[in-house]
Amino acid sequence: MGITLTQQAADHISRYLEKRGKGLGLRLGVRTTGCSGMAYKLEYVDEPAVEDQVFEQLGVKVFIDPKSLQYLEGTQLDYGREGLNEGFKFTNPNEKATCGCGESFTV
Repeated sequence: MGITLTQQAADHISRYLEKRGKGLGLRLGVRTTGCSGMAYKLEYVDEPAVEDQVFEQLGVKVFIDPKSLQYLEGTQLDYGREGLNEGFKFTNPNEKATCGCGESFTV
């Protein structure tokens, strides 16, 4: 199943990598934190780790470590704007609940 990107997310990642002048793609992972236990983490990849799983879609590579993949399998990554806020949005079928502030989730 893997990870999917919307066109908006792929376009944003591509533009940022071009502006940055380097990078192979985006690393998507989870970390332990927050009210509900887990939070998403994103960073641009200049060098992949040996254990990374790589998903390529719409010309963009997404790198995920095996520990994070179990929590992210089937996730769709989107990018959009709501009012004055803009950023990545995650549609994760593994989420059971999110905290009130929206910063963390539980599976």
